[in-house]
Amino acid sequence: MDDTPQEITSLVGREIYSNNGVFVGEVEDIQLHLNGEAVTGLALGNLNAELFAEEARTEQGIIVPYRWVRAVGDVILVNDVVERVRDPDEEQDEVLA
Repeated sequence: MDDTPQEITSLVGREIYSNNGVFVGEVEDIQLHLNGEAVTGLALGNLNAELFAEEARTEQGIIVPYRWVRAVGDVILVNDVVERVRDPDEEQDEVLA
């Protein structure tokens, strides 16, 4: 990745996709750890209704941990774990552990 410093506000509005190319949502806000001066999460809105049916229906967002981010460019790529969180065949505890 490019190590050139960027304004964190430049992340707002970017679309997020999984490694498999599935649209996840759009960044609406950034979660920060102020003492550690680090981004800890991305607050998403405009969610993919197939992945997050309840949250999308109630217009409630989600926060994706920043450790799931694989790449940041014109779009943001995250681990495919987002898709597995809502897979009924998977145990959620296994996915998040």
